[in-house]
Amino acid sequence: MKIRFWRRIAGLSRLALVALCVLCAGHAARADEVVERLAVPGPINFDGTLYQLSWSSHPNPGYFKQEYLPVGQTSGRFQRMILIEAIVGGADVSGAVTAQVDQLNRRKSTDPTVNFALLKNPQTGEVILDFIVSQDGGADGSIVEWDAYRYAALRGKDGKSGVLLFGLSRRAYGDDSTEFLRGLKAARQADINTLAHYPLPAVEPRD
Repeated sequence: MKIRFWRRIAGLSRLALVALCVLCAGHAARADEVVERLAVPGPINFDGTLYQLSWSSHPNPGYFKQEYLPVGQTSGRFQRMILIEAIVGGADVSGAVTAQVDQLNRRKSTDPTVNFALLKNPQTGEVILDFIVSQDGGADGSIVEWDAYRYAALRGKDGKSGVLLFGLSRRAYGDDSTEFLRGLKAARQADINTLAHYPLPAVEPRD
């Protein structure tokens, strides 16, 4: 299925297959209590795989984040993850995307694997940012992570505007990293197609 109505607004440069110095350590294992804060019915069925809520966070009044994993995978070592984030008030899609792109550009000085691309849907104002990062994973060896984030406008029942992020993350570890990168071209396109057409969940952020 093609990504209808989506236009590429930035190119993904050639992926490095060697000299990986590896990743975005945003998914380290946590001991936080898992609380459903977005009223999203679970599990999430994405492309035939079921994802269960595995971690949630509400670090400030306007920001909510939840992570979902297939059965048997953990935040400390996963192959696939679904993310849902909500920012209520004081943010829009353009600003959220710009902030993430700025972060990736800064990361390039220490992570040569960093690459990203942007797609925009002019009809809805939604944006998909997909990117690759890497990191030294210690005992796990190198870690390579590819992410695709779909940003959409969020409007709460109280009329406050904000941003909804629905994302997919894929990882590979150690010796599997090179094969992961070689297969990423085909897997990436298929996942972005699925993400672009996926019905976004109706979220209701709550403390």
